[in-house]
Amino acid sequence: MFKKIFKVVLLLLLVGSFFWTIWFFYNKSKTPDEVFKTEKPAVTNIIRKTVATGSVVPRREVFVKPQVSGIIDELYVVAGKMIKKGDVIAKVKIIPNMISLNEAESRVNKSQISFDQAKTDFDRYQQLFTGKIISPSEFQQYEIRLRQAREELKAAQDNLDLIKDGVAKSSGSATNTLIKSTITGMVLDVPVKEGFSVIEANTFNEGTTIASVADMGEMIFEGKVDESEVGKIKSGMDLILTVGAIENYKFSAKLEYIAPKGVAENGAIQFQIKAAVKLDPDHFIRAGYSANADIILERKDNVLSVPESVLQFSGDTTFVEVETGTNTYRKQVLKTGISDGINIEVLNGITNKDKIKVPAGSVAEKTS
Repeated sequence: MFKKIFKVVLLLLLVGSFFWTIWFFYNKSKTPDEVFKTEKPAVTNIIRKTVATGSVVPRREVFVKPQVSGIIDELYVVAGKMIKKGDVIAKVKIIPNMISLNEAESRVNKSQISFDQAKTDFDRYQQLFTGKIISPSEFQQYEIRLRQAREELKAAQDNLDLIKDGVAKSSGSATNTLIKSTITGMVLDVPVKEGFSVIEANTFNEGTTIASVADMGEMIFEGKVDESEVGKIKSGMDLILTVGAIENYKFSAKLEYIAPKGVAENGAIQFQIKAAVKLDPDHFIRAGYSANADIILERKDNVLSVPESVLQFSGDTTFVEVETGTNTYRKQVLKTGISDGINIEVLNGITNKDKIKVPAGSVAEKTS
């Protein structure tokens, strides 16, 4: 009797296990209904733009160079100092060339001899003229020779003074040994020190820069735009400038120059652009700050938009799937406007109350 009961129980367990296994694998193989995420249209500002990289520099920067060669005797400015036009930047001590100095001294000696001789002749013939022994026209020749000799002696002496000291006595306070600023602005850099040798600008040499001075009240953005974008921009467009060194603040600028010729860089053609920067007194921009400029190609404020990732396409038709019930959707054709690469303007087809299906595998679904 016990054996029969055991066999029945065992049989029931086997049958139950069989049906449970079938039920388990059936449920496991059954695909659950996919639940999609949804997005609601939003009213926002859409800006279509292109980006240019570059730096902010002074519109007017001058490199001050000496008018004579020599050694820096004194420096009167440091980088960062504000100066006015005509302020002395440095004093140059002239080291005369020995050959030129020797020639100048020789010229002075010869001119002195000629002057002494002309003076002697003048005094002699003046007495003859006073005694009416010679005519006025004959005496006038010796008077002219004396004047010429005096001028030659003066010129020779001035030349000697210029070679030795850089200034002639006849020129008064004028001197080319004092290097003066040619504009009003800030000293950006002083690349020389006292004791440095400097060379004047000439035909064969651009000269030694003693200081660079710039007007920091007028700055421009200089950047480059790729050839694929340059056809979309024009002078007068607004720029939004982001300076890397100044966080959480954006400057306004206006495009005023687009280079007519491009330059090849890393296999691409780049065109230089310049834009006038509107400065803010609370944010000081130093020369050479790197910056990115967003060039506004088109802008629309307070428009209905959806993320581009919810759009679907069928041929030339753009549509979205609008939720009509729990996990049920209908196709809705859209007419779209401008896009900033993330959001796109919706001209008609949906309202801000609709819920839009986020397609499987889209960027919006992955980031949700």
